[in-house]
Amino acid sequence: MSDTIPVLEVRDLFKSYHALEVLKGVSLTAPKGHVITLIGSSGSGKSTLLRCINLLENSQSGDILFEGDAVRWKGRDAVRRPADPDQVTAMRTNLSMVFQQFNLWSHMTILQNVMEAPLTVLKRDRTETEAAARKYLNQVGIGDKCDAWPAELSGGQQQRAAIARALCMEPRALLFDEPTSALDPELEQEVIRVIKALAAEGRTMIIVTHDMNLARDVSDHVIFLHLGRVEEQGPPDSVFGAPKSERLRQFLSAGHAE
Repeated sequence: MSDTIPVLEVRDLFKSYHALEVLKGVSLTAPKGHVITLIGSSGSGKSTLLRCINLLENSQSGDILFEGDAVRWKGRDAVRRPADPDQVTAMRTNLSMVFQQFNLWSHMTILQNVMEAPLTVLKRDRTETEAAARKYLNQVGIGDKCDAWPAELSGGQQQRAAIARALCMEPRALLFDEPTSALDPELEQEVIRVIKALAAEGRTMIIVTHDMNLARDVSDHVIFLHLGRVEEQGPPDSVFGAPKSERLRQFLSAGHAE
């Protein structure tokens, strides 16, 4: 892929749940190696946008492009669905998502959790996959927990295992949906250190977060969503240092900037 073609692009996306409009014409671009952070109050549409990008939710109109290739749709409005299952599979395997609630399989060891998707979805060689899984578990700082069960790990360790699992798919981009909000402050810092290290590597990431310090530190571009629309966006110095929108100023002054 040419570096001039964004890994992800969203154009004028609309999403409703019956009469409730959640996204009202949202657009974003994630160039290769860039970190795009979505901020905003609860209910602003951040997580819904992430789920639409990964095709876990179906949007009613607008375009989603992965490496320049637009999602092909069938149907319109409320019955719009992706038309090509192979395209959906290709996108999901290249856009690894890290959820708020870890989603580790309790009946598998940490190593098995990290290996499962590359083995079953991508049909990779078991020996190579195990080596990669151990490498990524070491990278996130829990290489010594390979044989542990998820229940034996702290929340911060489980989230780092989830990040290693996402990395083991060798994705084009990582999608983080509030990766630290289920953690207490001490464990939150463990995960933040990993995300900052991934940003320093030049990984393409889209991050939904309530942590304004994280957004300020790792982002190339910050998008403030309000009531389903992009209220303001720009580099972190501009968004946090000189907000133009009164709604963004109110959001930051309400304690979100600490």
